[in-house]
Amino acid sequence: MDEDVLSLVVFSGTDDKLQAAAVLTAGAAALERPVRLFLQYWGLDAFRKDRIDRDHGTSPEAGPEGRARMLALRTAGQATWVETLRQAKEIGQVEIQACSLSMDLLGLEPEDLDPLVDGVEGVAAFFVAAGGGQILFI
Repeated sequence: MDEDVLSLVVFSGTDDKLQAAAVLTAGAAALERPVRLFLQYWGLDAFRKDRIDRDHGTSPEAGPEGRARMLALRTAGQATWVETLRQAKEIGQVEIQACSLSMDLLGLEPEDLDPLVDGVEGVAAFFVAAGGGQILFI
């Protein structure tokens, strides 16, 4: 078991939280730290291939000001969370897995997901792969 692996449980599907997950992933990948994302619920929903490039809004705590700031960053040319994750996968060891239970809940099949998603696994497989490394929830 790799104690250096960073595992992110991504269960929120808003752009601000997805961006946070993407930035953490890219930073760890740039430092040659293996990263695993485990997509659950609305985080998984954002990775549908027909929805991945849509605006997913911001979390309620961001409020209108937070939303305006996110839009300003995008207008200024900041990479989207999707672009950041694609770049992270190019520079480091990044694996993205969909939660099998969330797949069932949302009525999804693997072909419904964007190619960024590497596969589908259950929670037990997630914990085995996480080993003794950090687990963060977003």
